[in-house]
Amino acid sequence: MPLTNSMPQEGVSTMEKKAGSPWALLLPMLPVLLGLTLMVMDTRWQQALRNNQFDQFQRWHPREYQPAPVRVVDIDDESLAQLGQWPWPRTRLAQLLDTLGAAGAAAVGFDVIFSEPDRTSPKVAADLWKLQGQQRANVLALPDHDEVFAHSLEKGDAVLGFAMLRNKIASKKSASEKYAPLSQVLPEQKSRFIYSGEPQPEWLHAFDSAVTSLPLFEKVAKGNGALTFVPDGDGVVRRVPLVFQIDGTPVGSLVGESLRVAQGAKNVVLKSAGQNSGLSELRIGDLIVPTTPHGEMWVHYTRPVKERYVSAWKVLAGQVPPEQLAGHIVLVGSSAQGLMDLRFSPMGLMPGVEAHAQGLEQALTGHFLERPSWARGLESLVLMISGLMAGLLAMRTRALVAASASVALLGAIVGGAWWAFVSQGLLLDAATPALAVLLTYIICSLWHHFSSEREQRWIKDAFSRYVSPNRVAYLVENPDGMALGGQRQTCSFIFTDLAGFTTLMEGVDPAQAVSLLNAYLDEMIAIAFRFDGTLDRIVGDAVAIMFSAPVPQADHRVRALSCALEMDAFANQYATRLQKEGSAFGKTRIGVHSGEVIVGNFGGSHMFDYRALGDAVNTAARLESVNKHLGTRMCISEAILADNPQAVVRPVGRLVLKGKSKALAVFEPVTEDVVQRAPLEAYRAAFQAMAAEDAQALALFAQLAQDWPQDPLVKLHHERLLAGERGDLIVMNAK
Repeated sequence: MPLTNSMPQEGVSTMEKKAGSPWALLLPMLPVLLGLTLMVMDTRWQQALRNNQFDQFQRWHPREYQPAPVRVVDIDDESLAQLGQWPWPRTRLAQLLDTLGAAGAAAVGFDVIFSEPDRTSPKVAADLWKLQGQQRANVLALPDHDEVFAHSLEKGDAVLGFAMLRNKIASKKSASEKYAPLSQVLPEQKSRFIYSGEPQPEWLHAFDSAVTSLPLFEKVAKGNGALTFVPDGDGVVRRVPLVFQIDGTPVGSLVGESLRVAQGAKNVVLKSAGQNSGLSELRIGDLIVPTTPHGEMWVHYTRPVKERYVSAWKVLAGQVPPEQLAGHIVLVGSSAQGLMDLRFSPMGLMPGVEAHAQGLEQALTGHFLERPSWARGLESLVLMISGLMAGLLAMRTRALVAASASVALLGAIVGGAWWAFVSQGLLLDAATPALAVLLTYIICSLWHHFSSEREQRWIKDAFSRYVSPNRVAYLVENPDGMALGGQRQTCSFIFTDLAGFTTLMEGVDPAQAVSLLNAYLDEMIAIAFRFDGTLDRIVGDAVAIMFSAPVPQADHRVRALSCALEMDAFANQYATRLQKEGSAFGKTRIGVHSGEVIVGNFGGSHMFDYRALGDAVNTAARLESVNKHLGTRMCISEAILADNPQAVVRPVGRLVLKGKSKALAVFEPVTEDVVQRAPLEAYRAAFQAMAAEDAQALALFAQLAQDWPQDPLVKLHHERLLAGERGDLIVMNAK
């Protein structure tokens, strides 16, 4: 189509070719590389996200409680109500320990630190009451409570506890100011730790010192283990440590020591996972417990179970059957809220002693949760493959297909992690790969969206060079407008034709003629588009413009006349300029009419055209054609003038166009660029006389013809009247 010399270059390639280009393939790699980098960095927010996923899995699928030889003797609120406030006299604790030993407990672990002498011991009481003489002697003769408890510890299988500290204690004196009196800085070791593989104590949780039980108790107890947890940043206890280190020396925990004492073992074997990889498992007696590199055991919590607990006062009262304690590892701890030994777990708030108990249950039943050393590598591989798949699909396929595939990938990632947790007891991170896939999909989808918009703009721009822009915009917003068929609609039409172009083609170089024509048509069509006209067709140097279709326009007649006047002004200026330059560029003839037509898509299933069919179209074409015989540049019908009362026009006459039987009132717009034209009022007076068949009409037109011989309408009507024609009815025999 002769509008521009070249098509726009932007967006020539299809979007699929863009998505397949090497540079485009880098796009999904960017978020994937970001995800892999984060996997290596393992930031705090990733850890929190991963832990939240593991917690949710536990809430969905908690460990099913299976009776295990583990029992908690609970210093609960009921026991405090029955036996008095805490701390209890050590003699009562000795009684409790003796009762448990008599029942056949395999080991008794105290989730309590006995760091101070018993304040109810006889000596302490004598000093407190300031007893003197025989009274003091009688009180001091009573058994010392701490010695009584130490005796019970010595003959029983007991494990004491201590608390780890990270604040360096310079001396016992300074320590005593905070923990008065502090029995010792370092706990007494009962276990012998043996490394299997390269020793890697630096991987263990490091502390500087400990708050321990009294040396009297530590010396006789069979075991001594840390009560300390190392919760995550959110305060949730997800792992129970089995071993710590102080200045590079391993120290045991309550859970590990209880397992060792219950089996009568001495050694604890620390197996390393490899060079600079931390631990992989602990061997305690006959038990092998898989651990994290830091020597911790993942806890798979159950829901709260009453069978795990027995009340301390019932044990002392002899109300607990011995079979509930025989062969069990018994932990003595407290669920009393006033003692504040409460911890957060994935299942909610619970007593701290229960975390130790559940860790023991898992070790004894062989039920473990593991996060294997290869987990990070597998997660990175899944992230890379899934991310690239989601990105490429988002770039190369339809939105629904890409979204469905991405949802399927996310489901596979989460589902795979869930299956590994439920069936294999493995903790695999689905959160980070899923987020990376989601991020990749979003970025690549946005790229696809922007590329689609860019391509659609290019197609729309290119299509608009073949079809009117308002038609393209209408089809974009109303795709059903592509259906075959039409509808009745009142529209306005402009037909233009360039006089003498064939002669021009014969007299100049064809390339120059085409260039002149393209510039002419380009501006003529641009004017039409400015008035929201629809380009109906271009035939050689002729242009047909339609208004009020496809989108109805209430002011279509006003638009048509205004557009025609601007076209006429441009065409006249363009021709005048070229004529001055020596080119025989002719004048433009224009016809404007309005009427009811059928507008729509006409053709077949393979090809169709959007246009208007009806008498109004033919009439507009005839009006353009009669300009040649009238000597005018533009003719408009009375239908156009009906909505343009302000238009300055002069009547041409009532024309009977070729092929028509009814006359049509036609007018010529009065433009300022025509100087060889009779005065408007004088012309109208003469025309009215002629229309009324007044005898004075001939004299009036004769005078006008003498004064304005270049006026084509004056000449036309003067010649008609001389020939004996009467009135303003003109029968046109030519098109």
